[in-house]
Amino acid sequence: MAKVLIVYYSAFGHVYEMGKAVAKGAGKLSDTEVRMVKVPEFEDAKAAMAENDAYTQSQKDQEAVEEATHDDLRWADAIIWGIPTRYGSMPAQMKQYLDTAGSLWMNGELEGKATAVFTSTGSIHGGQETTILTSLVNFLHFGLIFVGLPYGENQEMLTTDGIGGSPYGPSTVAGPDGSNQPDEREFTMAERLGERVANVASKLHD
Repeated sequence: MAKVLIVYYSAFGHVYEMGKAVAKGAGKLSDTEVRMVKVPEFEDAKAAMAENDAYTQSQKDQEAVEEATHDDLRWADAIIWGIPTRYGSMPAQMKQYLDTAGSLWMNGELEGKATAVFTSTGSIHGGQETTILTSLVNFLHFGLIFVGLPYGENQEMLTTDGIGGSPYGPSTVAGPDGSNQPDEREFTMAERLGERVANVASKLHD
C-alpha cells in the first residue's frame, strides 16, 4: 500500500479545494491510503484578517483538517504540496514548516519519496509556474523525487482560456480579489496529479 500525504496552506480556500481534488485522484488506486493535512496560519495573520468575511469563512471550513506534523512526512511514501503564491514563491507559513524540518533533512528521512506541487495565484501571470519551480529547490534538498503534469495526459492545458495548469503542476486562478473559484478543468488536472503521484509512489514503494 502506498501512503500519499497532501500538505497544504490555504488562506482563502482555493488551494484547499484543489487539495481535495488531488486527494480524490490519489484515492482512485485501491491500494493507496491518503491523508490531507494543513500548515497552520500565523496568529498575527488571523488577527489582521479578522474582518475579512471570505477569509474567516475559509478558515472555518478548514477547521476539521488536522495540522501538519513532521511525523506526517515520515509516514508518507509520497508528499504532494499545496502552495499558494506570494510574489512568485511559497508563503512564509509553508517556508516556516519546511525550515523546522531540518532533522528530517539531516537524517535523509524524505529521500526517495515522490513529490509534486499544486498552486493558486491571483492572476494568470502571478506565479503559476515560478511558485512550483522555486518550491522545487527546497524539495530537491530533501531528496524528494519530483513528479510533473505532462501535456499528453492533460489536454486542458492547451488552451488560451484564463485557467491554471502547466507541465510543472496543476493550478488555479483565484482572481485579484480571490473571488474566482477553481474551474472544473483545474480540478480534473488536480485529480490526475494525485493519481499520477500515487502510481509513482506505489512503484517506488515496491
